[in-house]
Formats: sequence, structure tokens, C-alpha cells
Amino acid sequence: MPTPSSLDGLIRKASLYLNDECVNRIKAAFEFGAQAHQGQTRKAGGDYIWHPVAVAEILAEMQLDQESIIAAILHDVVEDTPYTKEDIIERFGENVAEIVETLDIYAPIAARLGINAIRIELEDLGFKAMHPLRFAVLESAVKKARGNRKEVIEQITETLENRLKQEKIPAHVIGREKHLYSLYKKMKNKRQSFSDILDIFAFRIIVNTADECYRTLGAVHSLYKPLPYRFKDYIAIPKSNGYQSLHTVLFGPYGVHLEVQIRTETMQEVSEHGIAAHWQYKDGHKNGEHALSAVEVRAQEWVKNLLEIQQSAGNSLDFLENVKIDLFPDVIYVFTPKGDIITLPKGATPVDFAYAVHTNIGHATVACRIDKQLVPLRTPLESGKTIHIIKGKEAQPNPAWLNFVTTAKARSQIRHFLKNQTAGAANSLGKKLLTKALRTYNMAYDGLTELIRLEIADALKLQNWDDLLAEIGLGNRMAGLVAKQIHDLLLGADDAVPSKPVSADAPLAISGTEGMVIHFANCCHPIPGDSIVGFISTEKGLVIHRNECHNVKKIKNQPEKMLDVNWEKEQHATYLAEIQLEVKNQRGALATIANEIAKNKTDIERVRSEDKDKTYSVMNFVIAVHDRTHLAQIMRVLKRVPIVEKIQRV
Repeated sequence: MPTPSSLDGLIRKASLYLNDECVNRIKAAFEFGAQAHQGQTRKAGGDYIWHPVAVAEILAEMQLDQESIIAAILHDVVEDTPYTKEDIIERFGENVAEIVETLDIYAPIAARLGINAIRIELEDLGFKAMHPLRFAVLESAVKKARGNRKEVIEQITETLENRLKQEKIPAHVIGREKHLYSLYKKMKNKRQSFSDILDIFAFRIIVNTADECYRTLGAVHSLYKPLPYRFKDYIAIPKSNGYQSLHTVLFGPYGVHLEVQIRTETMQEVSEHGIAAHWQYKDGHKNGEHALSAVEVRAQEWVKNLLEIQQSAGNSLDFLENVKIDLFPDVIYVFTPKGDIITLPKGATPVDFAYAVHTNIGHATVACRIDKQLVPLRTPLESGKTIHIIKGKEAQPNPAWLNFVTTAKARSQIRHFLKNQTAGAANSLGKKLLTKALRTYNMAYDGLTELIRLEIADALKLQNWDDLLAEIGLGNRMAGLVAKQIHDLLLGADDAVPSKPVSADAPLAISGTEGMVIHFANCCHPIPGDSIVGFISTEKGLVIHRNECHNVKKIKNQPEKMLDVNWEKEQHATYLAEIQLEVKNQRGALATIANEIAKNKTDIERVRSEDKDKTYSVMNFVIAVHDRTHLAQIMRVLKRVPIVEKIQRV
């Protein structure tokens, strides 16, 4: 049980790297915490304050900054005592207050951060709590087998040390046992027996320099034969959390396998204490500042990404959903055109790569080259490839990307962008719809004063006017019904809303640039020049169909959701249209048609081909066009292709 001596240990460890001013603040935090928790005890006995002090001592061992240590001492004050967050801000600053009450360090996050000691403790404690019987059986089996294993480990350790002395490499060899959860996980995942797992011995060799790491590797490979395909060089290409080491598996004596890790003292420190080992804080570090190495910069990138994800997530559940896919990735290593290495989880795509480089690059992505070859954006990346992202000035994230991106950063940033864009687009469309609906009651939108808008929003139980417009734009409220409510609310009011000399029957103009709240129906693919009709759909907003679409008949059964729409004269967007061709069966027919479409600077969105009979195939292409004139031009070109028998718009 922690005792007052724990405080002495905390102060001693903090004094090794923090200046006197910082240490005095830690002492002040202890005095405040002890006073706050006065009279509270742990279930196991003893004053409550010694639990937070023990937590703080662990952080001091990792050489975290003074604010983290103070937050550890005070981490239960707001929850369990009369003191508030404001009290902590007043005494110790806002940073400390924001850190207090957070419980985000789970075992997988500790692993991702490289905090090995905490990870092992959390995993074994979690294993014991979740599977107490399995834990007890495995613990007992390990104790029984420990005697013989100890002798083998000592013998192999001595052999390794002697070999390194012959090579004149100063080294420290540590023979170690795997912790219980690691053994359990290996037995479960690889479906191996306990005896098979115990035949694997683990050794760590600590040397002075990276050069000695590679010399040591050569020495142990000359002593014991390496297993093929089991060597990993995390020194040349560190893990994204900054971890560096050489890993190899050897055929050892007595038919056992030896897992060997070779690293420097610095690498060992990072392995045990993770990213925290990289950080030297300006506020009170005795050794002063130092320039961050490339490895240290990369180690901090993941934490920065974590903060970006947290800031863009809607709530804590969204945050956890986003980060959990990043916790245990099988990684790949790809290169930027400048030769920088980007680490990504296996299965990552060019879009994931773009967001890993920078959020703005991700947002602007339009295409990708892998080793100079154009590829679809959903292509899984492979290690060793060079990735070149092609950006567009007017480009923006595509909702379809969410179907194939794999990294938390890409997923969270795409969702964040689309959420904001949808809100703005819904607001704009809602204004257009309400303006049109108000004309039915001889009212003009511009005549609604700020005071009137506030009164209307309050009467409709909404926070503000923009919320009302967004509700209309998203289809959650009908513009006609809202216009009637506004008319009824203002009926007889002194500040009557003037009308405008505009026909109430004027159709709503569609420009194609309204964003996420106007959808062009996939059943009929309307394009400028088509006669169209609008349908208000809950959450989808306004859905545009061609008048002759077979689905319009169903829509007409809900006239209150129908809306007259037409196309604006100036069109700058592209739209999808579907064409169907009957072509003669011959080698390369599909490529011939696709090539002709590409010559007209038209993108192919989707293609489907199937045999009609022995002579002909039917091909359906969904292509991007500007309007009916552009589509007609493409169809004329395709009709002149010799293998094309028939062509029509679907």
C-alpha cells in the first residue's frame, strides 16, 4: 500500500529532470489534494491521497511534464470532493484542469503510444478480470515450468554474451518471459498448445549505437541460424509511434526458437516509456531543449492526428469509433514523391495516404498515380510504392470515400467536412424553398426582420433562424407548412411583411452546385435540358427526377412534397447520365467504346457489360456530361463506331 514514502519517491524522481519551481508546484498540488481528500479512504485501507500519488509517481518515472504529474495527483478531486474545475483552474491553470477526469489510456492506446510497461500491466489486469479461471490456470502452468526454463535462459544468455565479447561489442543481454496475456493471445490466435508456446524464448540485447545493433545481428546469426522471413528492421523504418529495434527469430539449442530484439539504450527507453520518452519540455527541464529527430517528429505525428480526430469528432463515442481501427494495424510503408516515408495500416488507399500527408491535401484529392501509373482512388496500397496525389482547385471530399478509407484520420476528416458542408447547403436550400413558399401568402422573405425571425424560431421551438432553414433544406420540415405557420403567427401584427411582385408559381432554379442536400435520382439521371420535378425527402433534402421517370408516378401521390423546379441558364457542373449500347461481340469491344468516350473528355463513372446472345453484347455506361447537348454529341460519336449496332439513353 502506498505510504508517505511514496511522496518522497515522487519528489525524488521528479527532481531528476524538473527544476525547483516545478517540483514546488507538485508539492503544492499534493497539499491541495490531501486537503481535498481528507477523511476519504481506499477500500483496502489507508488515506485516499496515496492512490493519486502512486499514479503520479509512475508518470514521473516516464519523465512527463509537471502539468501531467499535477493532474495525476488531482485526478479524483473534481469527482470526489467539493472542489470544482474552476478551483483547479484558479490554483494550477487551465491545462491541468482539462487533463483531470480523463480516462483515455486503455491497453491498446498504451500499445500504440509505445508505453510498454503500462500496456503489459493493463493487459494482465484486464485478462485476470475478464477470464479469472484461464488466468489462474496459465499462471500456475508458467510457475511449474519456470524451473527448467530459467536454466535454459541463463545458458543461452551466457552464450550470447560470450559471442558478443568475441566481437568486442559492449552489450547487455536480458532473457525474459512473455507476460501472461501475451502467452494467452498467442495460444488463442495461433491455436497452439501451452507447450508449443513455452518452446519460444525471448531475449533483448542492449548496445550503445545503431551500428552496433547491425553488428550484433550478424553475430547472433552466425551463432544460431535465423528463421526465413522472420526478420524486421524497425531501425531503418521505425514504427509510427517512434519504436525502433531489430527483430529476428533464431533456431536455438534444444530445438527451441529464440525471439531476439536488438536495440540501443535510447531505443529501449522509447520502448518502455513510449512517445513520452521523446518529449523534453521547455518548462523546467534540467537538460534544456533539444532538436527533435525525424523519428521523434514521426512519433509525435500520431498524437497530433489523435487530437485532430478528437476535435472533429461529434462526441466521445465517435472519437473511440474512429481511433479503434488505428490501434493495431498491420502496417505498410509507402513513399511521397520527395522520398518521405508514410506509415499506413494494411489496406489503406490513396485517399488515406493523402489525409496522412495533410488534411487539405486529402480534401483536394481528385486522382492518384502509383509509381507513375494512374489508379482508382480505392486501390489498396502496397509497401515500397511511391504515391503521387493529384489535386484539384475546386475539389472536395466525396461521400463515397467513406466506403473504402481505412484510417481514422481520413474517416473523421471526411465526415467533419461533409457535416459542415451539408449544414451550409441545407441552410441555402431551405432559404430558397421558404422564399418560394412565402410568395403563396403574398409575403417576401427579405421582409422578415431580425426580430420577426427570432420570434418565429422561438415559437417553433428552435434555437435560431438558421436551424429552421436547415430543417427545411434537409426535408425535416415542409416549406409550405412553415410559410403558413409564419403567416398565421404574423396575422394581424403591426409589422406586416410586404410582398414582392413575383409569381408564386415560379419554379425553383437548380444550378447543380447546391451541395449535399440536392440529390439527382439514380433511377433516371436528370441532366440540364431535361424536364424535371423535385421531391422533398426527409434527411436527403431535395431529390430531382426527370418528368418521365417511372418513379414520379409514385411521388405524385404525395403532392405536398412535390416541387416545381427548372435548370438555371448558366451551368458549370457535370451530371451523370446512363447510356446503353448493343455492340458486336469481338475481342476488345469494351476497350474500344471506353476509348471513344475518353476522347470526348468524358469520365466513365460505372460500366456494366453482359452478353445478349452469341452475336451481340449489351453495355451500360454511366458517364459525366454537362447537359443534353453534350450527351447527344457523345452518342453521335459512338453511333459511328462500326461495332455499335444500337445506342440509347436509359
